[in-house]
Amino acid sequence: MIQTAVAPKKRTATAEGSPESSSPAKDLLARFHELRNFSAKLSENLAAEDCVVQSIPDVSPTKWHLAHTTWFFETFILKKWKTDYRDAVPEYAYLFNSYYNAAGTMHRRDLRGLISRPTVEETKKYRASINADIDDLVSNADEKLFREIEPILILGIHHEQQHQELLITDIKHVFAQNPLFPVFRKQKIENHKAGIAPVKFVEFDETTLEIGHDGNDFCYDNELPRHRALVLPFALANRLVTNGEYLEFMRDNAYSRSEFWLSLGWMTVNEQSWRAPLYWIERDGEWWNFTLSGLRKVDPNEPITHLSYFEADAYANWAGARLPTEFEWERAAAKIDIDGNFVENERFHPAPLNESPQDGQLAQMFGDVWEWTRSSYSPYPGYRAEPGALGEYNGKFMCNQYVLRGGSCATSRTHIRKTYRNFFQPEKRWQFMGIRLARDLS
Repeated sequence: MIQTAVAPKKRTATAEGSPESSSPAKDLLARFHELRNFSAKLSENLAAEDCVVQSIPDVSPTKWHLAHTTWFFETFILKKWKTDYRDAVPEYAYLFNSYYNAAGTMHRRDLRGLISRPTVEETKKYRASINADIDDLVSNADEKLFREIEPILILGIHHEQQHQELLITDIKHVFAQNPLFPVFRKQKIENHKAGIAPVKFVEFDETTLEIGHDGNDFCYDNELPRHRALVLPFALANRLVTNGEYLEFMRDNAYSRSEFWLSLGWMTVNEQSWRAPLYWIERDGEWWNFTLSGLRKVDPNEPITHLSYFEADAYANWAGARLPTEFEWERAAAKIDIDGNFVENERFHPAPLNESPQDGQLAQMFGDVWEWTRSSYSPYPGYRAEPGALGEYNGKFMCNQYVLRGGSCATSRTHIRKTYRNFFQPEKRWQFMGIRLARDLS
């Protein structure tokens, strides 16, 4: 299901300054604790009341994310390899399973906000207990046992990074329901003063290329098998679509014009009464944007975000363009360094371009917002899901969803890859999702 790589050996110093040999186990444990500490940091300013709310079925309470990621390590590592292990609380296996049918029955997803117990403090104690048990198991494992545990521990680390992103997007949705507009992280984000240069398109010739993960480092099974794909000539926008450009779409009454919309999208727009991106609020003729640092006027230079696939596709039709395929996106990203506005910046919001990209260059390919593609989320040729609970990780969701690429301001820099395939149903909006346009070349 996954591929892993062992960190190279290196020399470190103890607190007293004497050298101490590192090892793959120590390096991986250090990474594990860094991950777990970052989850705690993301939730440290939240009150207990903030951590238990579920605003819609798609959103999980912060407490549930903290407990579920802990359950993952307990279920797939401690219960398998720690011979004397006893469940921290047996009922947690039912409460904090998400969708792993092979791991047992589970509590209903849409009722997670009704779980008042365990308390937030009890959940933190659960995390500390499992952290200590993982430490003990990995620290005392011989080389053979460590090699067995290592790929699952790495998978658990990436799994928690996914839930760190969900924690951020979910608490934003929870806070947005409150008329007091609570602040998640107080910071001053100035609106960008300089304008953004008009979008340009970078052209790519027809080619047959290898698509999918290639290497010995970690990847998800949906990035495999690596295979050849024909990509016809196309052009890709050199930057993301901005709020200002999307406002022009809105001012042209595009939310009321069926010619731009897919049939299911048009039905959704009317059923949900959409007339602007999620979190936009109109006051006295001006548009405001709810962010994790408070309510702010919409900055026309920031990348547009919190759009459904339906809105992204309609905007592309209105603009005389289209969304890229995921293969076009991967081809364009192949020689670009992974750099951008990720969660480590702790901005928790898309950032405007500081300067326009040079001719032939692509900006904002990574970070800021996930980029919708027109590609349905389906298996690569030759894909087979692994047996057992971990085989349920990706394969069973390959239906009625679209692929997104590139990561967002809530994604970890150490989690994203050029071959990473995110996926959501076309009506979802609560993630940081945006638009990069593409065009056919005759």
